[in-house]
Amino acid sequence: MVQKSRAVPAIFENKSVQVPQSVCSASCTPGFHKVLRQGQPACCYDCVPCAAGEITNGTDLSVCLKCGEDEWSNEKKDTCIPRTTEFLSYEEPMGATLASISALLSSLTLITLCIFSYYRDTPIVRANNRDLSYLLLVSLKLCFLCPFIFIGRPSRWTCLFRQVTFGLVFSLSVSCILAKTLTVIVAFRATKPNSNLKKWLGTRTSIFLIILCSMFQVIICTIWLSTKPPYSGVNTSSSMKLIIQCYEGSVLLFYLMLGYMGFLAGFSFILAFLSRNLPDSFNEAKHITFSLLVFASVWISFIPAYLSTQGKYMVAVEVFAILASSSGLLACIFLPKVYIILLRPDMNSKSYLLGK
Repeated sequence: MVQKSRAVPAIFENKSVQVPQSVCSASCTPGFHKVLRQGQPACCYDCVPCAAGEITNGTDLSVCLKCGEDEWSNEKKDTCIPRTTEFLSYEEPMGATLASISALLSSLTLITLCIFSYYRDTPIVRANNRDLSYLLLVSLKLCFLCPFIFIGRPSRWTCLFRQVTFGLVFSLSVSCILAKTLTVIVAFRATKPNSNLKKWLGTRTSIFLIILCSMFQVIICTIWLSTKPPYSGVNTSSSMKLIIQCYEGSVLLFYLMLGYMGFLAGFSFILAFLSRNLPDSFNEAKHITFSLLVFASVWISFIPAYLSTQGKYMVAVEVFAILASSSGLLACIFLPKVYIILLRPDMNSKSYLLGK
C-alpha cells in the first residue's frame, strides 16, 4: 500500500519570505525623537529631528535633551559640543589693527602737542589761545586712547566706565572746539572801538565755558552710573557662539549722552559756519567748520551701523567711529598749522597774520 506524500506549506516553499514585523515604523536613530501618529496604534510613529540646541543619544527616544547654556548640538544632533566665546580681542586681526591705529594716532597727537609747545611763542600758536590748543590736543589724545577700553574681554569695570569715559572725553574735546570758535568770533568783534567784548577774551572765560559745558555731561553720566549702570553679560542668541558683551543698562541715558555731545557739536558747527568768512589769515573758522562736518558725518553714520550689528562687530563700529571722528578733528584743525610751522615758516609771522 502506497502512502500519499503530505503537502508542504507554501511559506516554506518560498525561501524569500521575511518574518513579519510587529511595528509599522522603523527605529529612530540618535538625533531624532518619536512622535506618535494620531489615530494609529502606539507602534506607529514618525522620526522627527531634534531642534537646534537639543540632542538624543539613543534609539527610539521620545524626548530630546536640551544642551547646557555653554553648549550646542552638533550637525547630527546626537552630541552636545562646547560653544566658542566671542569678543573683540587683541589677538584677532581686527582688534589688533584697531589697537595699532589707536596707538599711532595717539602718538601723532603727542607729537603735535610737542610741536605746539616748542613753537609756543610763534604767531600761529598764539593766534587762537594756545592754552585751548594744548587742552584740545590732550583731550584728543585721550579720545585716541579710549579704544583700549573697548578692545579685550569685557569685564565689570571696563563695561562700567567704557561709555562714560568716551562721553566725558569727547564732550571735553567738543567743548574746547566751541571755546575756540567763540574766541575767534569775539577776537574779531572786539577790534571795533569801545567794544565791550574785550573783557570776554582770555583763558579764564574759555576755561569757564569748557567746565560749564562738560559739567552737564558729568551730571548725565553720574545719574547713569547711580541708577542703571552698564554691565557685562553673555548673549546666547547666537547658535554656536557665546557673545560676551557690555550692556548699556539704561539705553535712554546712553542716547542722552550721545545727544548732548551732538548738541555741542551742532552748536559749534553753526557758530563756525556763520563766522567762516571772517578775515582770518589762517582760516581758523573754516578749519573748525570742516572738522565738525566730518565729526557729525561719522556719528550720524554710526547710529544705524551700531544698531544693525552685534557682538564684536558692534564694538568695532564704535571704535572706528571714535578713531575716525577724532582723526577728523586732529587733521582739519591742527594739520594745516603744523604744515605752516614746519614747512612754511614765512607764513608764521605777525605780518602775515594781520594780512599785510
